[in-house]
Amino acid sequence: MESPKDSSNLRQKAVKSVVWTVIESWGRQVVSLIVFFILARLLNPETFGLIALAYIFIEFVQIFVDQGFSVAIIQRQEIDAEHLDTAFWTTLGISILLTVLSIASAGLTADFFKQPQLVPIIQCLSISFVFNGLSSVQQAVLERRFAFKSLAIRSLLAVIIGGIVGVWMAFLGFGVWSLVGQQLSSSFIQVLVLWRVSDWRPGFKFSTLHAKELFTFGINISAFNIINFFNRRADDLLIGYFLGLVALGYYSVAYKLLLVMMQVLISTTTKVALPIFSRLQAEPERLLSAFYTASQFTSVIAFPIFLCVPVLATEFIKVFFGEQWIQSIPVLQILSLIGPIHLIFFYNNSVILALGKPSWRLWIQVINTVANVIGFALVVRLGIVAVASAYVVRGYLILPISLLAINKLVKINLNNYLRLYIVPLVASGPMVVTILTTKYFLGKFLEAWMLLAISAILGISIYIITVSVISPKLFRRLLDLGESLNIKIKKKV
Repeated sequence: MESPKDSSNLRQKAVKSVVWTVIESWGRQVVSLIVFFILARLLNPETFGLIALAYIFIEFVQIFVDQGFSVAIIQRQEIDAEHLDTAFWTTLGISILLTVLSIASAGLTADFFKQPQLVPIIQCLSISFVFNGLSSVQQAVLERRFAFKSLAIRSLLAVIIGGIVGVWMAFLGFGVWSLVGQQLSSSFIQVLVLWRVSDWRPGFKFSTLHAKELFTFGINISAFNIINFFNRRADDLLIGYFLGLVALGYYSVAYKLLLVMMQVLISTTTKVALPIFSRLQAEPERLLSAFYTASQFTSVIAFPIFLCVPVLATEFIKVFFGEQWIQSIPVLQILSLIGPIHLIFFYNNSVILALGKPSWRLWIQVINTVANVIGFALVVRLGIVAVASAYVVRGYLILPISLLAINKLVKINLNNYLRLYIVPLVASGPMVVTILTTKYFLGKFLEAWMLLAISAILGISIYIITVSVISPKLFRRLLDLGESLNIKIKKKV
């Protein structure tokens, strides 16, 4: 059992970690969005569709670089030098092998999609496997130590430099190669900074026993990642194959915006959740309390954003991307509705991993993926809006399975758990009505950018007021948390 002092230290580490994760995630996403907006105006949908096809192959191969070792390093309560050395050299060796194999097999992927221009793109992007092989164990060590400040510095520098390279190349007319240059330069900078801020260096203590231990845990992580790849990329694959590059470009831009929202609103805290939950795995009551608190606080911030996107997507796309991306609007409107479900899944998965049950998460993901692939295959010929709809419907249908798994592990009270989400859902209603009313009366008189700004400000204001009225206790807790984070951020900055 942890002493009060240990408990206090863990709480302080959690707060500091959230602060730096917020700085990293929000800072990175702001820069990424600015770069994304610029590139979307300089490049056409076909270019984005082409890079999306290349990433289908790159992301699949990337799964096999880490072998789940990084998660195993974070999850283990005790770790020694041999574990880290073994994980590092195994990961680096695999990454080099995969780079060679990917360069050699790029032509097969290009032939499958009937896009010969993919060959040099895939071959160049394959270099990123080596960069990732040099990074994964270093990053896991820093996350295990709650050194999120160092990770934030690394991530922000990488996205800034990568963005500069990508925009510069796009202005010079390099087309799709500007996106390749952006990715490679970002990955290279991440490696350099990571090794600069970390004091851990690999030795040469390779242990077959430790390799087996890490692999036993990591095999479920790798299997999950393979399944998750098809879960996340089956839509891109089918759209690219049956509907072509332009349709994939429109879809990929909308999906990119969904990923940015999830990164900013959900991943910020779930990244910290795994090491925190792992430390509490021997104390189920404290773990359950932390799970409830994290889920509720995140939902109060995330739910209204996801739910206001459908009513503001038209203005947002027109203002930031331009008229050429109009066909992405209905896709974004539908995809944003999956956001609340992703929040629930993210925290559920963190608990499942923290309690040493990666195989449970794997089987849930198998069900998710089978449902997704079947749904996508049935509707892909109807267009990208139908694919997005199938993705959202699947998420809501599969949710009860994840809740059953969590209930079996930590014995949640389902009524109490679901009540965590009542306040943000109820408060989002007046917000949406306010935005729709504003658009109805002012839409004919204002430019898109002004209508977007006024609608968003009024909607957010109504949401905040509604939360303070229907749940003053929760509102006060959020204010206290905000003040605490603000103080921490000022101290860091």
